[in-house]
Amino acid sequence: MLANQWMGKEDLEVNEVPDPRILNDRDAIVRITSTAICGSDLHLYDGYIPTMRKGDILGHEFMGEVVEVGKGVGNLRAGDRVVVPFTISCGACLSCSRELFSLCENSNPNHRIAEKVMGHSPAGLFGYSHMMGGYPGGQAQYARVPFADVGPIKIEDGLPDEQVLFLSDIFPTGYMGAEMCDIQPGDVVAVWGAGPVGQFAIASAKMLGAERVIAIDRFGYRLDKARQAGATDVLDYEEVTVLEALQELTAGRGPDACIDAVGMEAHSAIGPLHAYDRAKQATRLETERPHALREAIMACRNGGTVSIIGVYGGLMDKFPIGSLMNRSLTVRTGQTHMQRYMRPLLDRIRNGDIDPSFVVSHTMPLTEAPEGFRMFRDKQDECNKIVLKP
Repeated sequence: MLANQWMGKEDLEVNEVPDPRILNDRDAIVRITSTAICGSDLHLYDGYIPTMRKGDILGHEFMGEVVEVGKGVGNLRAGDRVVVPFTISCGACLSCSRELFSLCENSNPNHRIAEKVMGHSPAGLFGYSHMMGGYPGGQAQYARVPFADVGPIKIEDGLPDEQVLFLSDIFPTGYMGAEMCDIQPGDVVAVWGAGPVGQFAIASAKMLGAERVIAIDRFGYRLDKARQAGATDVLDYEEVTVLEALQELTAGRGPDACIDAVGMEAHSAIGPLHAYDRAKQATRLETERPHALREAIMACRNGGTVSIIGVYGGLMDKFPIGSLMNRSLTVRTGQTHMQRYMRPLLDRIRNGDIDPSFVVSHTMPLTEAPEGFRMFRDKQDECNKIVLKP
């Protein structure tokens, strides 16, 4: 089969690789009909996630048709159309029993590597380094899906791929980011990052009852998408001082909740702190550029909530712990507990509450994945979200 392989920093190749096969009774093999490039894939592309190996297959947002199942998979059969969550969860451990599926205790065979970096290991992830299990990803023609009796959700109607594909990651991620804000009627929510995850966080915050949602980014086409998603206000951080602008928009109080949908490769207006973080990250003296998170903490009203759904991988400098502690802020975060959200959000799609396909800007064949990564990373041709067709 064809697969998009990581060959090194900023070096991808689509090559012929062996087809996956059933390795465990709870496995399924899925023929992939649509897959996507995620913003967090760019952290791999840019070389900021450790434990990648030459030849690793990328991709964690995918769906397709089941072609084979292990004898322990009783809920799926060949021919079923499924969306596969990016987290791999056993469904039986303590974390899974509490619906903390992204913290599954059984799905990361390389948990000792993750424990050295994080203290405890989260769940295994598709296509996201050996620290996260070393599982081949879904930017390929076929994928092996472990714990297939727990993860994939069947799509039993004629909804097109582009409407349901993002149940694999970014729609539930944006929704969880908004849900963690405990939104009350009249609340103001600010979202750092108006990429696809931020756009879904904005749409979800509106669905959950926020009165105002403020989008913060620097690209006009992404801010236009944020308005389409439901943002009532947009801020270009290259044109305004974000903290001052948020004070003005909230009568000096600050947003009730702040969502960081950016993560480790954040940008900021040019200044000493921006240069400091770029230099320290480039020399691997810190792994994150935490501009967005710093601002989110400093901007949030006293007693408010900071929700972190942007991906971070290690350590950051100049973290404003004094602001966080002294102002009674609540921080909530995590990889998405996918199985908790996929069915309810599929119902919202079916009910017409949202059409997730609005984020798609480009559709490309899998063979053009390396060019797609460059286009997405460099924001060429107003690239918002790429769907790859194997």
